Amino acid sequence: MKILQLSDTHNHHSELTELPAADVIVHCGDFTEYGTEEEVLDFLNWFAGLPYPHKLFVTGNHDLCLWDAEGIENLPEGVHFLQDCGCVIEGVRFFGLAYNHPESLIPADTDVVITHEPPVMILDKSAGTHWGNAPLRQRVCEVKPRYHLFGHAHDAYGVMKAEGTVYSNAALLDDFHRLCRRPRLFMLS
Repeated sequence: MKILQLSDTHNHHSELTELPAADVIVHCGDFTEYGTEEEVLDFLNWFAGLPYPHKLFVTGNHDLCLWDAEGIENLPEGVHFLQDCGCVIEGVRFFGLAYNHPESLIPADTDVVITHEPPVMILDKSAGTHWGNAPLRQRVCEVKPRYHLFGHAHDAYGVMKAEGTVYSNAALLDDFHRLCRRPRLFMLS
């Protein structure tokens, strides 16, 4: 299974062209700048129109109008809003945690954790500050997923592996909100 990960596009999503083929595309939040319904609808129209069979997304700190949403009505087939919930695709268990929600919601049998925030001290430093979440790191260490996908810390774009989990920050914009990075492609075997 090929997974394409992106995060922190802040209304620049339409500038992403010639995206690589994948089975699943994951957006780790901050697809808007001001969290308005208009921005969300623009993103959803773009996201739903992408040629991927499975499209997963979570909220970030900028996506204000969706923070308390329990779901989004009438999403096209294959588009999953993972707001403290999960889905299974080809036997792989994905779970999305809403921004700033309790980490204890992450099930123990999760293969791929999707959050906006990074775990503390793992690909979390941006503008001289560590933006990571300590309880999230503790829970991910307990669950031991194969992947933990996130964003939020714009300058910490990268991948690292620790204790069997691949951690990936796919923030595509820098701290000046310039689109300067490409989405990350993983082969999940």
